[in-house]
Amino acid sequence: LQHPGAVGIIAVDDQERVVVVRQYRHPVGFRLIEPPAGLLDAEGETWLSAAERELAEEARLGAGDWRVLVDYLTSPGCLAETLRIFLARDLRDVPRPDGFTLHGEEADMDVCLVPLEELVEAVLAGRVQNPTLVAGSLAAYTALRSGRVEDLRPADAPWPARDAASRRTAEVAALTSSS
Repeated sequence: LQHPGAVGIIAVDDQERVVVVRQYRHPVGFRLIEPPAGLLDAEGETWLSAAERELAEEARLGAGDWRVLVDYLTSPGCLAETLRIFLARDLRDVPRPDGFTLHGEEADMDVCLVPLEELVEAVLAGRVQNPTLVAGSLAAYTALRSGRVEDLRPADAPWPARDAASRRTAEVAALTSSS
């Protein structure tokens, strides 16, 4: 299975509340609590600009401080999806990008603020199961509580797994186009 990759955003306000969306997901048949997130499917868009766009589209927010929380492969045994989760802080209201309209699952999406402590409790109790939110909230909690936010990678840090996945996708495309 091929996948363009994705970004997720753990946006934390000055009261340590995390911006989440509640969104119906047809494959699992119920509403999930998720962080703002989206595909890396816009031509020429950087990982950071994709994250900035997604945060503006889904939550009408921008951030003054961006750092990489964690990179992961969602299911490397069967899927080429790479996912980078950013920590976004110094939040401010922004308009949705020009031309963006809510449609499909996004049209019925709620945006909420959840205290980070409560979110971690929900993860550990099994009430939150979106993998991006699980990994991102636990990483944010760890970085904030251990005083390691300043040690997080910069938003434009290299992403070797993404580079490898992109090469593999190009190889597969070349094989399928020559048959």
